[in-house]
Amino acid sequence: MLLLNQMVKYSSRTLNRTFAALADPTRRRILAHLARGDRRVTDLARPHAMSLPAVSKHLRVLEKAGLLRRRRYGRVHQMQLDAEPLEQAAQWVEEYRKFWEGSLDRLAEYLEKTHKRTDKKGKN
Repeated sequence: MLLLNQMVKYSSRTLNRTFAALADPTRRRILAHLARGDRRVTDLARPHAMSLPAVSKHLRVLEKAGLLRRRRYGRVHQMQLDAEPLEQAAQWVEEYRKFWEGSLDRLAEYLEKTHKRTDKKGKN
């Protein structure tokens, strides 16, 4: 029960926006590009077979999720990765992983005990 109470500390809104943003493969590729360094919007649009307005829509979703920061230098828009929401999502997933691993370990122990009892009964 302690584990479930610890999971409440994450903002549902932040997690929802982060996972929604990550659900799209184009947005994940954009984040991968930004993980290597800041990029201009036009540089981010180039590898994708879509218009600049379409890429801009993806960037707005990433910005609303808090995954990007935009800086303007005149008419040039520079994008920067903000990994904080990704770290929070990873921590949230990690807590569930620990929970399920513990549950599966307990199940495995139970099955081993049950199997040993069955083996003993079968030998008698």
